[in-house]
Parts: sequence; structure tokens; C-alpha cells
Amino acid sequence: MSQMQQITAQGRQIEQDSFAIIDHEIERDHGGHSFSPEQWAVVRRAIHTSGDFEFAKLFHFSDGAVERGIEAIRNGAKIISDVNMIVTGLAPRRMQPFGVEAHCLISDPEVIAEATEQGSTRAKVAMQYAARLGWLDGGIIAIGNAPTALYEAMSLCQQGKINPALIIGLPVGFVKADESKRDLMATQLPYIACDGRKGGSPLVVAALHALMVEAAK
Repeated sequence: MSQMQQITAQGRQIEQDSFAIIDHEIERDHGGHSFSPEQWAVVRRAIHTSGDFEFAKLFHFSDGAVERGIEAIRNGAKIISDVNMIVTGLAPRRMQPFGVEAHCLISDPEVIAEATEQGSTRAKVAMQYAARLGWLDGGIIAIGNAPTALYEAMSLCQQGKINPALIIGLPVGFVKADESKRDLMATQLPYIACDGRKGGSPLVVAALHALMVEAAK
């Protein structure tokens, strides 16, 4: 076995050991959980990423959201994110078997020019641009930073301009982050979201990786 293979095997074992600890401690110290196995796969990986068991109380799923996400991945859906950190964080080895591609348009010259002209945010205009490209229909919208992107995605859905398979709405921060997630959870859209100011790109990546692992089963 090569060193790279050995490191991979060791890393996989560490991950499995970590999940076992989380499963044990959620029951022993936190009163268990009420998530479905597929939902728990998402929440557990969020806890693993953050070290924060509070996410077992903060995460929410619309009916069938995880199943829609799994199906979208199996169908090779595009993932459209609000920041490049999400694209960078996703493991190609998890995406490639399904032909899944991840994109962030926030640095596209057309987006920058249009946002400057509108006096808007690049994150908001990037969602508009992705909609014009047709990338959001059947795709997964992944928001970990910008509430303006999440609000624009919701607006495009409500106008009937896009029909995403899933919205992962986990923006972190102090300006409209909590409000945007609450507004998302008040809709009939397919979502994975959490309460409060917590969130961020690493949690979005964790959720997407969990969906990809489930899709591979």
C-alpha cells in the first residue's frame, strides 16, 4: 500500500471514529435527536466540521429536502454558491462520480460590472446571472456567507424564474443572516437551514459532502 493510500485509509478511519464519538455523545450528553438517518448525516457532519453540538438544535429541513438534494446530485446537478470558498472546499472525488460541477460567479467580470452599475452586491447579481444561464433550474443553491444572495434566490423562486432542487441557506453573520434564514424557512421552498447567526461556508460544504455520501449509497 502506498503512503498516499495509507494516509487516505487513516484519514477515513479518523472520520469514522469522530462520527462514532458524535453519535455516542449526542445520546449521552444532549438527549439524542429526532432527525431521520439522512438528515442526521447532514447534521452530524456539521457537528464534525464545527465541533459544535448546538447545531443538533439549530438545523431545520423542509419536507423531502435531503431526498431532493440526493436525487439532484445523482442527476449531476450544478451547485451554485455565493462564495468561492464553498467551491474550493468541495472534494472533486465526491463530485466526479456524478458529474456534479460547482460554480461561483461572484468574480465574473459581467457580474462585477452589473453590480457596480446597479449599486448592488456581487452576490445578489451573481444569482441573477446564474438564473439567466439556466444553472439554477434543478440545481443546488449553496449560500454560506451572503444574505443578499439568499434573498435574491428566494425572490427569483417566488417570481417563477427558477426552480432549484434545493437551497442550502446557511449564511453566517450579524447583518440579515438570521433574518434571511428565518424568511427562507417561512417559504414552501426546499431548504436546509439553521437558526441564528451561526453558519458559514464550511457548514455548507459539510452539508453537500453529506448529501454526496448519501447519494453514493
